Amino acid sequence: MSRIGKKPVAIPSGVTANIDGDTLSVKGPKGTLSMGLSELVEYKLENDEISVTPANDTRAARNHWGMQRTLVSNLVEGVTEGFTKVLEINGVGYRAQAQGKKLKLQLGYSHDVDLDVPEGIEVKTPDQTTVEISGTDKQAVGQFAANVRKWRKPEPYKGKGIKYRGEYIFRKEGKKK
Repeated sequence: MSRIGKKPVAIPSGVTANIDGDTLSVKGPKGTLSMGLSELVEYKLENDEISVTPANDTRAARNHWGMQRTLVSNLVEGVTEGFTKVLEINGVGYRAQAQGKKLKLQLGYSHDVDLDVPEGIEVKTPDQTTVEISGTDKQAVGQFAANVRKWRKPEPYKGKGIKYRGEYIFRKEGKKK
């Protein structure tokens, strides 16, 4: 039984939700998001809350229950507050710079890495070693942050590379003489 799935998702004031066929759309101050609904789960919109329950007592329906509730919660949170991932760059000569809809990374390669910022995502560089990625869609923000990070993952000896803020890098001891 899903403990997360039992809790209804509260809809704050200023946010409207609409279930239309097999699509749930949520509109708020930061924009509009929508997702396709699973046929294994029932969605009810009442009293400024969206409740999610399994459609039947099969194992597959119970498996979808908690995840679908979390996806609905992410839609509501995305249109009200949005999501942000902060990346930190460590290493001599490593830096980042946001230029409009491009992110320019200098990561010790013979060339600069230019990444196109997807639609609906905003990238800021408060300083040369910090990249803030924000947007309304949690999956898109996380995917773009992972794409940036994959260019130079943190290494365990000196900790050089791109890491998430607050991420712990397991450090190894170098060779002993």
